[in-house]
Amino acid sequence: MNDTGAVLATERLSVRYGSRVALLDVSLRVPPGSVFVLLGRNGAGKSSLVRCALGRQRPDSGRAFLFGADAWRTRAKAMARVGVVPEEPDAPPDMTARELASFCRGLYATWDDAGVAARLRRFDIPDDVPFGRLSKGQKGAVMLALCLAPRPELLVLDDPTLGLDAVARRALYDELIGDLADRGTTVFLTTHDLDGVERLATHVAILKDARLVLYEEMEAMKARFRRIRCARPAPGDRAAWTPFVTVAERSREWGLEAVVSNFEEGAFAAFVAQAGLRDVEVGTLSLEEVFVSLAGEGGGVS
Repeated sequence: MNDTGAVLATERLSVRYGSRVALLDVSLRVPPGSVFVLLGRNGAGKSSLVRCALGRQRPDSGRAFLFGADAWRTRAKAMARVGVVPEEPDAPPDMTARELASFCRGLYATWDDAGVAARLRRFDIPDDVPFGRLSKGQKGAVMLALCLAPRPELLVLDDPTLGLDAVARRALYDELIGDLADRGTTVFLTTHDLDGVERLATHVAILKDARLVLYEEMEAMKARFRRIRCARPAPGDRAAWTPFVTVAERSREWGLEAVVSNFEEGAFAAFVAQAGLRDVEVGTLSLEEVFVSLAGEGGGVS
């Protein structure tokens, strides 16, 4: 069944390489105008999902959709509306950024020459140096400038800040913010820079061991995850967090610490009174802290 309400979507997507399962029954939807962040440790299946979503790889089962149509069958048509910055930027090594822009200009009816030049200046990229002599971060910046030039409806970024220094990372995120504000471009990205992307993301999904363990709007995720700390209960006091879905729990010298994924203030206040907990502290979690709790060793909702 076509997913006509999403820019990009997967439906029970599974990918295997021999006996190894890379993705298992992964279903998600990327709404128009969203900044959708896909997270996972190395080997979790992110790259396989991106390849299937772009029609570059046929899944073993399930389907991927671009603009409501099967990505594998309609890739040639759909990709005219998509800009892609791969994890390993690739272009003819002897061509300069200026020559690459000149070559790409003839392929698109909506090419923005001034935008390319302005982005190269903001990223401090020389337009007369061969692509092969640029650093990895500079190559990624060139690819981003070229991908944004035809004003794509969907921008797919595979770990775009890899190899960038702090200044270049900030420039990239500022560029995305500006582009989103100007045109409402939908962005789908994978990244290890969780701190940098948190201020941009509207939706987040986390893969662990080929499965989707979290998929929701960013604000909803922040509202329901909490870190709870308390003094060690006296003998006979109830210590388990039974009313809550516990993502992680640790015993500390000073007491107990838990991360829960279904926090609600009224229910928690009643639980504290019933369990006799003392010196209770409740704190919010950053995106990175939620990711570590879910995707780290032993993490996952139980």
